[in-house]
Amino acid sequence: MQSVDFTTLMASCSELRSQWLPARLEQIYQTDRYTVVLGLRTLEKRAWLSLSWHPQAARLCLGDPPSRDPDTFTFSEQLRHQLNGYALIEIATFAPWERVIDLQVAKRPGDAPIYHLYMEIMGKYSNVILTDANNQIITVAHQVTASQSSVRTVETGQPYTPPPAVLKDLPTQSFNNWHSLLKLIPGTLQRQLVANYQGVSPVIARTLIERANLTPEKSTDLLSENDWKNLYQQWQKWLESLETGNFQPGRTEQGYTVLGWRITHKAESTQTLLNDYYVNILKQEEFQQLRHQLWQKVNYHLEKLTLKANTFSNRLSQSEQADTYQEQANLLMAYLHLWQPGMKSITLPDFSTEQPVTIPLQPDKNAITNAKLFYKQYQKLKRVRQSVEPLLAEVTAEIAYLGQVLSGLSQLETYQVSEDLQTLQEIQQELISQSYLETARLPTPKQESQPHRYLSPSGFEVIVGRNNRQNDLITFRLASDYDLWFHTQQIASSHVLLRLEPGSQPDQLDLECAANWTAYYSQARGSEQVPVIYTRPKHIYKPKGAKPGMVIYKHEQVIWGRPSMAKNT
Repeated sequence: MQSVDFTTLMASCSELRSQWLPARLEQIYQTDRYTVVLGLRTLEKRAWLSLSWHPQAARLCLGDPPSRDPDTFTFSEQLRHQLNGYALIEIATFAPWERVIDLQVAKRPGDAPIYHLYMEIMGKYSNVILTDANNQIITVAHQVTASQSSVRTVETGQPYTPPPAVLKDLPTQSFNNWHSLLKLIPGTLQRQLVANYQGVSPVIARTLIERANLTPEKSTDLLSENDWKNLYQQWQKWLESLETGNFQPGRTEQGYTVLGWRITHKAESTQTLLNDYYVNILKQEEFQQLRHQLWQKVNYHLEKLTLKANTFSNRLSQSEQADTYQEQANLLMAYLHLWQPGMKSITLPDFSTEQPVTIPLQPDKNAITNAKLFYKQYQKLKRVRQSVEPLLAEVTAEIAYLGQVLSGLSQLETYQVSEDLQTLQEIQQELISQSYLETARLPTPKQESQPHRYLSPSGFEVIVGRNNRQNDLITFRLASDYDLWFHTQQIASSHVLLRLEPGSQPDQLDLECAANWTAYYSQARGSEQVPVIYTRPKHIYKPKGAKPGMVIYKHEQVIWGRPSMAKNT
C-alpha cells in the first residue's frame, strides 16, 4: 500500500485551502477506531473532511459521508464538544517539510484561532491531537505514555510538542551542494535521495529518477555529468510544483501520483484520488480478512456436523439388524419343540424362503428366554432408529445449508467493487442470525446488495443470487409464473432465474445459458459438466422453519450446464 508522502499531503492541503476555507464545522463523526470526519459547509457547498491515523493508510482528504450507525467513540465526542459550530479558518504546515498539518479553528472567519487540530501523518505513529490556543493538549486520538515511548509522550493536559525532527537536508539546495551530497557516499540513486533529503519518499524519488531517464537502482558513482543535470532539472520541477500548487493527480500501475507521471487514469482531484485509493485498499483488506474468517468458521462447523452425521449413520446401520432379531425371535418361538438344553445354536427354516437360518443361542438359557432376549434387542434398536433418524435428518439439512453458504463464499474470491464486501457482510449477518457466529457490531448498509444480472442469447435476463438473502429474494419475490428457476442437482449453488415475458418461450440456447451460469456459480465450478434442474417458480416451496436459501422443488427437468462456457454465452 502506498503511503501519503509530503508531496501528496501538500497537494491535498493546497486543494482544500483553495476550495474549502473558511468553512463551518457542522458535524463531527468517528467512523472507526482510526478515522474521524468533519462536516464542512461553505456558502456554496458541503462535504466531509476525513482525518485518518490508520497505521498504513493515514491521510487527510475529503471522504464519503458517514453511515447512520451510532457514534460511540470518546474522541469524536470530545471534538464535538469543543469544535461543533466553529469555523475552520486555516490549513497550515506546522514545520517545513514535515507531514504535520495544523487545522486552525476560530469562532468565526477573521478571528484568531482558539483551537489547533494537529494531523500527524507518520505511518504507524500517525495521530490527531486537539489543543487550545496555547498548544495545551485537550484530547488526542491515541495517547502515548512514557511507558510506550521514551522519546515523546502525547497525553491530555500536556503542552503539545512536535514530532522529533528528521536529521536530513532540505531539498532546496543549489546544484553544487545537492550534487556533492549525493556523490559523497556511493549508493543506489533512489536510496541516496530518500536517505539524504526531507520530504523525499521512495515514490517521489523513483518518479524523478525515471523522468530523468535513469534507473532507481543505478549507483551514484556511475552517473555522468549530464545525468546529474537531467535529474536536478526534474528535482527543480518537483520543487516548483510544491511552491505553485500545480499538481496532476491520477492513478498509476503501482498506485497513484500527484505529479502527472505515467498516469493510467486521471483523477478529478487529489481528494477523490486519495479517498478512492485508500477506501478501496482498506475494503480489499477487510474483504479478505472477513472472507477468511467466514470460510474458516463454516468449514469448522461442517467438520463437526460431518463427524456427527457419520456417528448417526453408524448407529442407524446397527439398528438395521433390528428386523433380523425380530425374525430370529419369531422363528425360535415357532419351533420351541426343536430346542434342546445346552444348545449353542439352532438351524430353522425361514418362514418365507424356507432357507435354513442359523440362530445363535445362550446355552445356559432356555428357548423362551433366548427369544425374549432377541425381542429385547429388537425393541432397543427400534428405539435407536426412531430417535436417530430425525437427528440425522436435522444434521443433514444443516450440512446442506452450510454447503450452500460455502458455495456463496467460494464465488466471492476477490474484491472487485464495494458491493462484494456488502454481499460478504450479509453472509456474516446471516451466520450470526443462525447462531454460527457471535454477535458483532456491523455497519448499517446504505442499501442491500444486488444479484448478478446477465443476458441470454435471445435477450432474456438471467439473475443469479450471490448469497442466501439474494437467493430467497430471487425465488420468492422476483420470480413470476412465467419464469424458469434453475439450481444444480444435489449440489450447492446459487438460485438462478431466467426471466421470461408472458407468452414467450426460451430457445435451447437460452436454457443452456442459464444452466451454464448455474453451474458456474456452484460448488462444481471446476467440473466439465454439471447436472442442473429447472422448473417453474410455482413448484418451489420453503419448508416451515427452513434456513435461508433452502427450498424443495418438484416437476423439475434436467439439463447439463458447462461452467467453462458461462462467460462465453
